Amino acid sequence: MKKKVLAQTVLLVCALVLMIPPWGAVLRFAEPQGAPIRRTFSYFSPVPFGYANFGPLLCAVLLCVLLVFALTGLLTKKQRGAKAIPWLCGADFLLSLAPLCYGLAYISVPGVVISLLLAAAFVCSFSGKREKSGCAAPEQPV
Repeated sequence: MKKKVLAQTVLLVCALVLMIPPWGAVLRFAEPQGAPIRRTFSYFSPVPFGYANFGPLLCAVLLCVLLVFALTGLLTKKQRGAKAIPWLCGADFLLSLAPLCYGLAYISVPGVVISLLLAAAFVCSFSGKREKSGCAAPEQPV
């Protein structure tokens, strides 16, 4: 259990490190002379949120909540937030893909890497030993 939480925490910290520099969130502004101007911002910047690009800031805030749950599970023996982590990882992954609603021009390379890291954390939250449910078919003798 601890290895799974440690792997999730490492993936989430890597995603956080990529969210901090001003390369992730993309805005495009119209230029009267022709081609639009492309500006990039940090995921924590409120500027894209003000221009209706809600995904990056909400993704960054949810990632901080996820890190609190993951670090709590890593540092204590109680797993109170363990059931919420897969749901939050999935929601954060979907929020990281929200700029794609505006088109491919609104996503950057760090944004793609952040989405991949969140997808890996989501998959990692489901890996590991599963408990047997009573629904399994009995084995047939050969």
